[in-house]
Amino acid sequence: MAKARILVVDDEKSMRDLLSITLEKEGYDVLTAPGGEPAIETLHRETVDAVITDLRMPKVDGLQVLRAAKEVSPDTAVIMITAVASTETAVEAMKLGAYDYITKPFKLDEVNLIVRNALERKRLRDENLYLRRQLETQHRFENIIGKSGRIAEVFDTIRKISDSPSTAMVTGESGTGKELVARAIHFNSFRRDKPFVSVNCGAIPEGLMESELFGHVRGAFTGAIANKIGLFSAAEGGTLFLDEITEIPALLQVKLLRAIQLREIRRVGDTKDIKTDVRLIAASNRDLEEAVQEGILREDLFYRLNVIPIQLPPLRERREDIPLLVAHFLQKFSKELGKDVRGVTPEAMAVLERYRWPGNIRELENVLERAIVLGAGDMLNVEALPESVRRERPVKGLDSVDLPDDGLDLEATLDAIESRYLQRALDRTGGVQTKAAELLKMTFRQFRYKLQKHHMMRKGSGADA
Repeated sequence: MAKARILVVDDEKSMRDLLSITLEKEGYDVLTAPGGEPAIETLHRETVDAVITDLRMPKVDGLQVLRAAKEVSPDTAVIMITAVASTETAVEAMKLGAYDYITKPFKLDEVNLIVRNALERKRLRDENLYLRRQLETQHRFENIIGKSGRIAEVFDTIRKISDSPSTAMVTGESGTGKELVARAIHFNSFRRDKPFVSVNCGAIPEGLMESELFGHVRGAFTGAIANKIGLFSAAEGGTLFLDEITEIPALLQVKLLRAIQLREIRRVGDTKDIKTDVRLIAASNRDLEEAVQEGILREDLFYRLNVIPIQLPPLRERREDIPLLVAHFLQKFSKELGKDVRGVTPEAMAVLERYRWPGNIRELENVLERAIVLGAGDMLNVEALPESVRRERPVKGLDSVDLPDDGLDLEATLDAIESRYLQRALDRTGGVQTKAAELLKMTFRQFRYKLQKHHMMRKGSGADA
């Protein structure tokens, strides 16, 4: 790590020498200036982390050095030294941005402590600035990879709505980048310095969801041994991203609707409301109009969330973006894994562009990471790709589907097929609904809805029935 560089400014040589020796012993790189004029010249020529300057000097005094330091580098820590304990000059120096003020005579340990604290504060500021720039770079909408017309429309929407307080609904299949879009909206808005809080509603147990979203007060229920802020409060001033919004129970949807409309929440067990300022973005991989028709999502909540709809296309509908995504992930994983992979062969690219990508961008990312880990050489060839991608198989049974000459009732036919698969899943799992739902790649709530739809619910049946 580079040494911190400190500029010592004093018209007395003995004081410059004393401070230089002391600071060099502490491991700092020390520059000196015999007065204000040469100090300002040094500040324009050299980069320094801190300045220690005498306040009273002929011609150009310490306050002028302070002003110059803040003009050249606002984050440079400036420490003033004077033999005159003047409240007025101390206040003026602090108003101009001085870090601290030391009165002669002083102890060297005192100087070392103040310098250490000043440099630590500068380090933290620099680190926070760096992290903020990193976050802004990572989540700029320009870094959502793609050049297709559908993605260009998404870019345009993000530009237009970022500073709007309106709710947005992002829809698309799993793996299409819904959270990335939500983050891009947040980090391109005036809320970028406030929290971005993301939650997958399907991952929260139903009984805990209200407390997770709105918080609770001590004693609200068994186990509530202390007050807890919810996700709305955690995102105050920023953005709350609710993924898989259809997994929120119907009763809680009413409370969520109220929070959006009135911009206030009530913690579980509390008697008073709390005002809240949160930009809400929701997402789902389901057909939301169908979810409304099926009673899974309240219609009034749907319209409140769907003020600004953003539909993300599946990767198979934006195949022209696949080469760009491949280049992006190759660069990313080559750096992370320490491999020098420059690209893919034309044959491998043809395979990647032909594949249907049911898992969308997330699946492509996983495939390329695996290929780089297991592959050899600086170009990925077809053999580096998994078997499932190289030899995509048609969906079982579709080749034998026939349409009768007199047609058929498609909805009734699909209902019959769905009912048979539900029953087969129950038979295979011994009637355990949670396992049957997993077998059919459904959430438990979706599975229970399907059973009700087909009148397959048994009295007293539950998760273990």
